[in-house]
Amino acid sequence: MTREKIMVMGGGIIGLSCAFELQSRGCQVTVLETKRCGGQASGAAAGMLAPYSENVEGPDDFFQLCLESLHLYPEWQQTIRQVSKQDFEYTSSGSLYIAYHEADLLALEGRLLWQRQYGSSGSILEGDALFSREPLLTRDAQAALYTPEESHIYAPHYVSALEQACRNIGVQIYEHLDELEIVEWQREAVVRAADGRFFNGDQLLICSGAWAQQLAETFHMNIPVYPIRGQICAYEVEAQPVSHMVFCNQGYLVGKANSTLVCGASEDVAGYDTTVTEKGIGRLKNWNKQLFPFLADKTPFHSWAGLRPATQDGFPLIGRIAESSRVVLAVGHYRNGILLSPATAKLAADYIEDKQTSAYNQSFSPDRFS
Repeated sequence: MTREKIMVMGGGIIGLSCAFELQSRGCQVTVLETKRCGGQASGAAAGMLAPYSENVEGPDDFFQLCLESLHLYPEWQQTIRQVSKQDFEYTSSGSLYIAYHEADLLALEGRLLWQRQYGSSGSILEGDALFSREPLLTRDAQAALYTPEESHIYAPHYVSALEQACRNIGVQIYEHLDELEIVEWQREAVVRAADGRFFNGDQLLICSGAWAQQLAETFHMNIPVYPIRGQICAYEVEAQPVSHMVFCNQGYLVGKANSTLVCGASEDVAGYDTTVTEKGIGRLKNWNKQLFPFLADKTPFHSWAGLRPATQDGFPLIGRIAESSRVVLAVGHYRNGILLSPATAKLAADYIEDKQTSAYNQSFSPDRFS
């Protein structure tokens, strides 16, 4: 029996996850990356697996996908560890979403009501119950929504392990291809690299993140995916002073096992520019010291930026395009690429194999803007 050949354009977290899933299902997968795997948004991510904290409006279809992915993570990350033979941090820390004012507290109580219907065992913490969990938190904090189910992962090591897992099961990975041109996508899938090499397959999976919009003319469709620059900084700390992922309406702080405290994210529109700016990092420093006063005397030892692929309506584009039975998109995950990697991998693989998917996945149809 001939194995179906799948080409994946994009070696970020989504591309690698999809490649691993498809290869595991018996396909022969080739990943094509213009730079290096995980070199863009994937490696720059803070690695939070926090669908309850990141989705504050209500249980829409996007929240459902994020929650599904959170549930997949325990088994998924264990599989990646075993196959890659590499370790990486995966911490079930839980999260705190801070409220400073009574009006904010009412909003947290409303969120807790609907989140409990979707599996959260969360609670509202106040006073000693809150400060016993985070002793260094500002006393201006009135309360917090505590969500035990949320966790985080160390993105650089996770992406590295995922790439190695792909290689170990036979995925062919080509990096530093500079530019890729889709030569044919109707009768078969043919891609040409800048050095003249041709790659061909039975189906083509587009996982090129913030660069996907450049393929709109090729596929005769609207692909509204735009790069949003997210700037992050990190502090060196001793005896990790922050135990949970801590959110507020300005951003987040998350303590890592390597004795760093990551603060993010300052966002702006800068095209494909990943330059770190004094203004962007300054925004983080201005609010984080109000949340944790001990940071007022500290200076970040590292700062970086990544491009987050945002869509017009905030939902990713996942599915087969109307113009071809050979092209599937999995792009536009914005700042949830790490969280959504296992769910997107399974969903994209289901589309490749023409399997039935859940009804809510129609909200992510790539053709909804055309």
